Amino acid sequence: MAQALNEALREEMVRDSRIFLMGEDIGDYGGIFKVTKDLAAQFGKERVRDTPISESGFVGAGVGAAMTGLIPVIEIMWIDFTLVAMDQILNQAAKMKYMSGGQTSVPMVIRTQGGGGRGNGAQHSQSLETLFAHIPGIKVVVPSTPYDAKGLLKAALRENAPVLFVENKMLYNKKGHVPEEDYVIPLGKADIKRSGTDVTLISISRMVDYSLEAAQILEQEGISAEVIDLRTLDPLDTETILISVRKTMRAVIVHEAHRSFGWGGEVVALIQEEAFDYLDAPILRVATQDVPIPFNRNLEKQTLPQVADIVNAVKSQFKVY
Repeated sequence: MAQALNEALREEMVRDSRIFLMGEDIGDYGGIFKVTKDLAAQFGKERVRDTPISESGFVGAGVGAAMTGLIPVIEIMWIDFTLVAMDQILNQAAKMKYMSGGQTSVPMVIRTQGGGGRGNGAQHSQSLETLFAHIPGIKVVVPSTPYDAKGLLKAALRENAPVLFVENKMLYNKKGHVPEEDYVIPLGKADIKRSGTDVTLISISRMVDYSLEAAQILEQEGISAEVIDLRTLDPLDTETILISVRKTMRAVIVHEAHRSFGWGGEVVALIQEEAFDYLDAPILRVATQDVPIPFNRNLEKQTLPQVADIVNAVKSQFKVY
């Protein structure tokens, strides 16, 4: 996935000279996860800019650059550190087009990574995408495969709007087919990663892999699970969700964000409002427990959703109510 993201940035920077990169250690070092490897050598330090450790400063500079017609790609090393720049992201970038009566656009992409699994502790392991999906004016993209990551990043760079692009730290080494030819994946279009008839599993990012693994286990027990990868939270592909749930009559939402007030609650509400009459069992959520993410790897694993949690949630839906 890291290579696919690098290709997307490289190809788009060749295509559009307005695109430039800013962030910590993205230049000669190539980024902490090597997504920007060799880009400084190809495009120069005017277009690949190392910044001080000042998220509020360089995100604010990116908003200003976008308003003047450039297309900045801002890398925030950990999604936890977006909190330092919330005013710039949610009060400025997300609202500027509205507050200017459409006279000003903010075409920018904020690349960041989230999620646990490496024992990085409570301040480096959160899944905060719900915070941004809650605010109108910013789009939220959360890919799960190298193919999706490249196509969605290229689409985000052509969106002419602020986009938060969240990569999962545990997926950078994930392998997958990526075509040689140019392609984009439109924002707001979910992907059915596995077809099924008995239950719909709805997830994003790393939890898509967990859902697919759970589906394989469930198949051995005679339960056919359909797995939907939302790809983006805003825009949200409500049509794909509802078509699937009306077919399977059961739904389980799986996310690495904390359970309470996570984006899964929004999907539950959507299904309840639009497909209630089709449901044969309560909608369930499998999510991270409502505690800070532990540093200890064993405790972290107990806190984050696991494949067995998904399997058990689905099996509970087939009890007699």
